[in-house]
Amino acid sequence: MKLISGTVESEKSPRLSQADFDAGWRLACMSTVLEDVAVLVPAQNSGVQSEIRTVGLSGASEFERYSAAVSAIFASGLPRGVAQTGTGLAVDIGTTTVSAALIDLRSGQVLSAANAGNAQTRYGADVINRIIQSAKPGGSQRLRDAVLEETLIPLIQALCQGASIAPEEITRAVIAGNTTMEHLLVGADAQSIRMEPYVPAFLELPGQTSETVGLGISPDAPVVFAPNVGSYVGGDITAGVLATMLWNRDEMTLFVDLGTNGELVFGNRDFMLCCACSAGPAFEGGDIICGMRAMPGAIEAVKIDPDTMEPTLEVIGNCQAAGICGSGLIDTVSELFRHGIIDARGKIVRDGPRIKRTEYEASYLLAFGSETAGGRDIELTETDIDNFIRAKGAVFSAVKTMLNSLDMEIHDIGNILIAGGIGSGIDINNAISIGMLPPLPESKYSYIGNSCLTGVCAVLQSEAAEARMFELGRNMTYLELSDHPGYMDEFIAACFLPHTNTDLFETDAHYGGEETL
Repeated sequence: MKLISGTVESEKSPRLSQADFDAGWRLACMSTVLEDVAVLVPAQNSGVQSEIRTVGLSGASEFERYSAAVSAIFASGLPRGVAQTGTGLAVDIGTTTVSAALIDLRSGQVLSAANAGNAQTRYGADVINRIIQSAKPGGSQRLRDAVLEETLIPLIQALCQGASIAPEEITRAVIAGNTTMEHLLVGADAQSIRMEPYVPAFLELPGQTSETVGLGISPDAPVVFAPNVGSYVGGDITAGVLATMLWNRDEMTLFVDLGTNGELVFGNRDFMLCCACSAGPAFEGGDIICGMRAMPGAIEAVKIDPDTMEPTLEVIGNCQAAGICGSGLIDTVSELFRHGIIDARGKIVRDGPRIKRTEYEASYLLAFGSETAGGRDIELTETDIDNFIRAKGAVFSAVKTMLNSLDMEIHDIGNILIAGGIGSGIDINNAISIGMLPPLPESKYSYIGNSCLTGVCAVLQSEAAEARMFELGRNMTYLELSDHPGYMDEFIAACFLPHTNTDLFETDAHYGGEETL
């Protein structure tokens, strides 16, 4: 934040240059407010809800993916049909964003769709911080109000306005979120989620209505909560697995949902193993000094000249850059490593006009202050790179741990399905080159959009799909990585670029002969 007026007591952080500090820039987490103040919050750190680019049903390509997936679910033998008539509400409550849609329960027509930022983000970027906040006096109610009163109810009102109906005409609702989000929405105690033996207050939450939840739609409308599988694999993944048709596939399939959290499911019609990795918020711009969500001004794609180190940037909204989002971060780290600007540890080893060094660390300048929306340099520091390496290492080590527990190898994976907001912008080859995703031919990868919202919409229209979703939740085997022997070894091995076992990422010739990189 930049102090405009008033007084704060603040230490100078190594992450701020002396020039920035003298100009009034401060880290809010290291500041104590001494009187009324006015501050400027830069775009990449703001809580703007309406401009976040999310994956829902708003775009043509997104709607096409949705339609194909829902059709496949019903073509599998699960019939449409629910007891209610009128309009249904489908909701995906994400840690960062909330997506929702209204659907005609008889025809299946999507009447309106919308997205919004989850107002809980001001209490923490990840679920652990929010659980801690919920334990403070009045914390549970504050977090519930943030997601319900400030986010979900206004979103429902916007949906109803778009569909020209009243909220009272909504007669059925299906809600999915990760385990923490579902607990915080209904005001349940979430403390056991983060404490051994990591047993949530509930996995299933039957018998809910609009009146008990407080949605503000028809009071007696049933509200179906997608079942959770464990502390860190929630209803969003159960609904997502329904949409992937993994339960109806013969080939071994890996489903990866990348967002604020990273969840993975591996298996086929015979079995499914799932886990969650502690990737943290780096993929959505958190823990990155110039990171931001995917919204106008975010750098989403990067190419770097190997000789001059000059970057070519793609910015969401074709406007001045304000920060960098997850897909741009993946590209930047991949390009820096590919051209020898950083080493396997993420340390900057070259010098030039784009390299800035302080007494604490070095950084790569993506854009100079004269070129940016906020007037400050957009840079990627060695600390940022280290945070990202840990995040990508968490994803790959989770994959390896699941495979190891099944006595399988990477080449046993037949298909990889990528879901989540960040997945739409990922350059698969770049993600492979830095050791984030398994080294397999790009042809084995598919992007499936918002699998959670797709699954929720299918359940909204079909009691048979609802039953199948609950069956999936009960039958998935949950792997708690923090307790799994060997996981930490895999994680440490993956915290290099691309990996301590570099042979894995040179070529996938030993996985079928097709070059990936």
